[in-house]
Amino acid sequence: MYNILEVCTGSVESVISARNGGAQRAELCAALEIGGVTPSAGLISEARKIEGIALHVLIRPRGGDFLYDKEETACMVNDIITAKELGADGVVIGALTAEGEIDIAVCRQLTEAAQGMNITFHRAFDMCRDPFAALEQIISLGCNRILTSGQAATAEHGIELLKKLVEKAEGRISIMPGCGVNAGNAAKILHASGAHEIHASARANVGSRMLYRHNGVSMGNTDNDEFARKETDPKEVKRIIEAINF
Repeated sequence: MYNILEVCTGSVESVISARNGGAQRAELCAALEIGGVTPSAGLISEARKIEGIALHVLIRPRGGDFLYDKEETACMVNDIITAKELGADGVVIGALTAEGEIDIAVCRQLTEAAQGMNITFHRAFDMCRDPFAALEQIISLGCNRILTSGQAATAEHGIELLKKLVEKAEGRISIMPGCGVNAGNAAKILHASGAHEIHASARANVGSRMLYRHNGVSMGNTDNDEFARKETDPKEVKRIIEAINF
């Protein structure tokens, strides 16, 4: 079976790099430094113009936990509708109750809005109380896959649970390991877990093209470098593809 690589991207440039490196799918986000939030309509629209790669849009109204009120839920429903109208292939969703269980009521609203799209349940799964009960609930919601580190700090450290999830899923849903994935460990994670999709950021530092630089001023945290950013590295994407499909 041919293994699939999904790359987490935060710009049109990164979607192009993911495609050029050979990735089959891009997850489009904003604010990756806080785990990602929903990208703007403009970014989705421009990214959708990139041919040769599937585009899934993260639906997350803010950083922090995954406990959402009715206003935040309405925001997510509207963002799903927008992503669908702009031609996204899929969405990436998730919500939890205060007790750490899958919020079925909220997730049902999201999956109904996403009808006809491919649906990934994101790493809110890694914060839930009972991964096996959550697995069955997410399957019942009609999701296509779960993005998870195996409830560990990295997917490599979560291999034991990832393997059990793949076995429990019995082909009813795809388990997609993610977090800390690189060319050096991607094949090991897939082989040991039995999964056939994997998620990586594959990012590298990119310097600014600015000639004039006003140093000492920050747009966020005072230790931010305003003249550098992280973008998908097509060479790293290619290395991961080669590693998982040797």
